[in-house]
Amino acid sequence: MLVAAARSGDRVALEALLRAHQDRLFAVCRRLTGSDADAADALQETMIGIVRGISSFDGRSSFATWSYRVAVNASLDEVRARSRRPAPGLPEGDGGTQADRADGVAQRLDLDAALLLLTPEHRAAVVLRDVCQLDYSEIAKVVGVPLGTVRSRIARGRAALVSILGGEPAVVGGSAARGTPQ
Repeated sequence: MLVAAARSGDRVALEALLRAHQDRLFAVCRRLTGSDADAADALQETMIGIVRGISSFDGRSSFATWSYRVAVNASLDEVRARSRRPAPGLPEGDGGTQADRADGVAQRLDLDAALLLLTPEHRAAVVLRDVCQLDYSEIAKVVGVPLGTVRSRIARGRAALVSILGGEPAVVGGSAARGTPQ
């Protein structure tokens, strides 16, 4: 098992473990920070945190759940740090036709902007559920709150997204956010 080998100091196992989880962790960081550059910074801090903390990982939760917690904390730290930096402009395209990508990019930007309007607590809960597809008990472990609080944050976050995005159900990571604005 990679986790056990990594915990005991096997660098090859640790590198394989990090590679195996990198894309999912970046997706969490991206949705929580709202930008690729900030997500890359948060992912780097996440990886450093995992490397530094793997020996003390106790296995009470799955490695994935633990690593999501590290990513959420790093992302929220990055969001706080961002407030001290100037906001970057939109990234330049890498080619391709604008017509083919315009709708997808616009939807992604709308959703990213809407997610950033949520409180960090609601954003983390919605992203972990609808993007990462963690179950409620895993989310409770990741964010360190009771199960009922997780359910409430997800419901309120989804309702806020519906309201922000104009009353239509918002698609987040393949599942529609349900709920009505109150």
